[in-house]
Amino acid sequence: MLSTHVFLSELIGTLVLILMGAGVCANVSLKGTLGSAAGWVAISFGWGLAVFCGVWVSAPSGGHLNPAVTFGTMINPEATELADGVAKTWGNASLYVLAQLIGAFLGAVLAWLAYKKHFDQKENQGNVLGVFATGPVIRSYGWNLVSEIIGTFILVFVIGGFGGTPNGLGPLAVGFLVVAIGLSLGGSTGYAINPARDLMPRLAHAILPIPGKGSSDWSYAWVPVVGPLLGGALGGLGVAFLL
Repeated sequence: MLSTHVFLSELIGTLVLILMGAGVCANVSLKGTLGSAAGWVAISFGWGLAVFCGVWVSAPSGGHLNPAVTFGTMINPEATELADGVAKTWGNASLYVLAQLIGAFLGAVLAWLAYKKHFDQKENQGNVLGVFATGPVIRSYGWNLVSEIIGTFILVFVIGGFGGTPNGLGPLAVGFLVVAIGLSLGGSTGYAINPARDLMPRLAHAILPIPGKGSSDWSYAWVPVVGPLLGGALGGLGVAFLL
């Protein structure tokens, strides 16, 4: 059974990831902030550094912070553990995902609190949703799905090349990988590459009392869940059979 320490490690790491990732989106997207209109490069580097920080503080759980990474590890027949001393079982994987979902929701709420006065200014609805969730520039569900599959495959496959599972990696290497994915493959969908990163902040958007926030766009929400899970599975298989 997964220990409380490992569960909290994964929860806190994901919380840090989403707090800082959604925070950079808020800083760039909302009016009147010091980072307003800093652009896509700032967002990509912000998310990469958010991953670095999240992985750094979640060593006991291996710093998965992403159901796609956990699923890819489970699919990889050569992976023997989820993290050092953590048995590779579907029960433990389920608890990892639960910790990631809770952490992602709490991180999104904290990002809202950090920028609450800016959210209260009745911002553009698209900008508000973009702080919490991803969305495509050109809506084409099939091709949007392909984009998320490719981005997440690269994430899990290259992580495997770094060291097999996230606990064997330097956090900075993972952070720069996320920056690279954002700058190269993220421009069409906003590169969720992580079901928890999109689903739970989107839920927070739906629940939080943000003036004039508009729709949470649930019709698109399945893409950044299904795409990363498929990409993570393919990445896990790729690590086993190609590396």
